[in-house]
Amino acid sequence: MTTNNGKEIIILVDDDITNLLIGMNSLSDKYNVLTAPSGKKLFVLLEKMQPDLILLDIEMPEMDGYEVIRLLKRSEKTAHIPVLFLTAQIDPESEVKGLNLGAVDYVTKPFSSELLLKRVDLHIQLEKQKKELIRYNVNLENEVTRKTQTVLELQNAILKTVAELVECRDSVTGGHIERTQRYLSLLLGFLLDHGVYTAELLSWDIGLFVMSSQLHDVGKIAIKDDILMKPGKLTAEEFEEMKKHTIFGVDIIRRIEGNTSDNEFLLYAEALAASHHEKWDGTGYPYQLKGSDIPLHGRLMAIVDVYDALTNVRPYKEALTHEESVKIIREENGAHFDPLIGDVFLAHEKEFQGGEVEKLHAEAGGRQHSNTLSSTLQVVSNIMDVKSGVDSGHTESMRHYLRTFLNILLCHEEYREEISTWDIDFFLISAQLHDVGKIAINNSILNKAGELTEDEFQNVREHADFGVKVIQQIKDNVDDGSLLHHAEVLAGSHHEKWDGTGYPLGLKGEYIPLQGRIMAIVDVYAALVNDRPHRGRKTHEEAVEIIRDCSGTHFDPDLVEKFMECEEEFAKVRTE
Repeated sequence: MTTNNGKEIIILVDDDITNLLIGMNSLSDKYNVLTAPSGKKLFVLLEKMQPDLILLDIEMPEMDGYEVIRLLKRSEKTAHIPVLFLTAQIDPESEVKGLNLGAVDYVTKPFSSELLLKRVDLHIQLEKQKKELIRYNVNLENEVTRKTQTVLELQNAILKTVAELVECRDSVTGGHIERTQRYLSLLLGFLLDHGVYTAELLSWDIGLFVMSSQLHDVGKIAIKDDILMKPGKLTAEEFEEMKKHTIFGVDIIRRIEGNTSDNEFLLYAEALAASHHEKWDGTGYPYQLKGSDIPLHGRLMAIVDVYDALTNVRPYKEALTHEESVKIIREENGAHFDPLIGDVFLAHEKEFQGGEVEKLHAEAGGRQHSNTLSSTLQVVSNIMDVKSGVDSGHTESMRHYLRTFLNILLCHEEYREEISTWDIDFFLISAQLHDVGKIAINNSILNKAGELTEDEFQNVREHADFGVKVIQQIKDNVDDGSLLHHAEVLAGSHHEKWDGTGYPLGLKGEYIPLQGRIMAIVDVYAALVNDRPHRGRKTHEEAVEIIRDCSGTHFDPDLVEKFMECEEEFAKVRTE
């Protein structure tokens, strides 16, 4: 500690008055020096203050220096104080003994004033650095904790928003995903209270499982809109097509599993996507599993999914009352539903009604987390790949193209200042949201084999505005939306053109954000060298020539020059 005059405090402990005076004279110009003639007096002083260093004589009556340091190191209050031994004993055994007890150094007696001051200065400085490092680590840990919590919160908001969009194409609202999460949380708690499937449930990461449930219907992204949104009853052929959403969901999730080493979250999601429409009596789909052959994940999801479907409006039906829905679940218990899970649900059915679910979910804590934000965004980008008919691996290639381009730009002073302020890794993973607005575009337009009509093209153009709205909604659901800054900018500007003929705002030249100008080149290159529903892929050379020809019209001409410096690296990405 320091005193009002800004000097560190040192306590000098020695039973020899001469040594105390020499020490005082050597150190008092630079430090506040207190003296103690014995170990006992030292501990009296320590009750009143915390010194920055203790100079401790070894050979003292009643309590020698070794006993004093033992007592110092046993106390949490004094264990951290550095101790320098003062001794006339210069044998190695004495030094080793003192160091083993926790001393930081020795000063031999008789000591010179200059040497004593130098030794004290050294250890005071080391102690300052040690404290500064501890403060730094604590601050870093707090910052990492805060950042981690922000990222986890952001992951959940991204998945929730996109999953709701999959469920309800024509709106950014819905509620099915959030409600089923709440129902799952409640049901899991009640099962544990009743001792049902306790061993298996306790082996799960419950928060991760609940969060992964947002992807249980992700395969619906591949179902035609006229089937998914049909107001009347589906034909037998249409229902067979609808049933495929379980397989499509598994395919989407497996794409992502191949690109990450931490798969627990995705394994839960895959099990839910595949099995939540199986039935206890074996009449469900897609695999007609029966009884306990159905993963527990799916048996849990089945009952909350059906309850929510029954109690809410669907394109083909009106909402049933809570009582009507519970009656159906009771009748289907043991046929559609696992009877043990059904019994627990029915025993607590009142708690699932109306506002009770809100209150109980809040009491349950709702802890949710995921493995990495990158995996979360890969979920979203792979959903978009499936919807747009893009080959697996497109997202990873885009990331490589962007990194290659950014590395070249960082070599040029005119771009280095701005790009060096970006978190490059996060920029690369957030770029996966640049086309998230396509989730609102009808599949028949996105996958049309021929040329789009003017009205259809206008519909496609709306994905840029819609993408910004999706990302803004995600930001509204988190405390710190700053991590989505690049995603929002990219979604809104990557279709702007240098000459002002792009969309959605018709921005021109450097009024287009740098992120959007960079993404424009990368996005067009990736589109050209890959198959699309309306055309075959171009060669690398053909794609480069098209980008060169569009310099100054579609693309920032200076960025095209920089692209030409690394275009051969783009070709290598395609062949890896």
